[in-house]
Amino acid sequence: MSLAASRQVLRQSTFAVRRAGLRNASTTSEAAGAAKEKAAEASSKASEGLTRVTSSASAAAAKVGSAATNAANKVGGRTGRLIGGVQALIPRVIYYSRVGLELGKLVAHQRGMAPPNMATIQQYLQPVTNALKNPSSLLNVSKAAESSSAQPVNMLNRVRGASQQQWLAAGIIAAEVVGFFSVGEIIGRFKLVGYRSKEAHH
Repeated sequence: MSLAASRQVLRQSTFAVRRAGLRNASTTSEAAGAAKEKAAEASSKASEGLTRVTSSASAAAAKVGSAATNAANKVGGRTGRLIGGVQALIPRVIYYSRVGLELGKLVAHQRGMAPPNMATIQQYLQPVTNALKNPSSLLNVSKAAESSSAQPVNMLNRVRGASQQQWLAAGIIAAEVVGFFSVGEIIGRFKLVGYRSKEAHH
């Protein structure tokens, strides 16, 4: 029995309850009581039918999932080991992705971060869409940018006019880049010291 069929049964039973309750009752209060009883019976039957449908659907999905798992477990060799390794990693990936999501939510909440609104997204995408519509304008814009900001005098003035906060931010970024590079080198070499050289040391 599908969900649509159970809804149709519920509608028909409710309609039949209303008609039967109004015909057999002598007063309006008796009619209301009879209608309520019939409606309660009909809704309980409909919910039972819906519960049966849901349980049968979940049982079918479980059978399909177990059949796929059994078929994957029967595969041998490299493919079987690969499938087994992936199946073993799935719970860890789900756990750590949930942990990362919750951590990201906490950081975003404490920092007051929010996704950009649609107007901001459109503002940033407008030059891209304009460039795609008219590619020749892209060449004109790049030539104008080269002539104005790439001149050495303009670059020197920007460096001289930098505030203390800008210098501090640039220093922090430089330290982060050097730190990440150093950690990457240590991980890549599996050592804390430099490379071995083939030349003889004095």
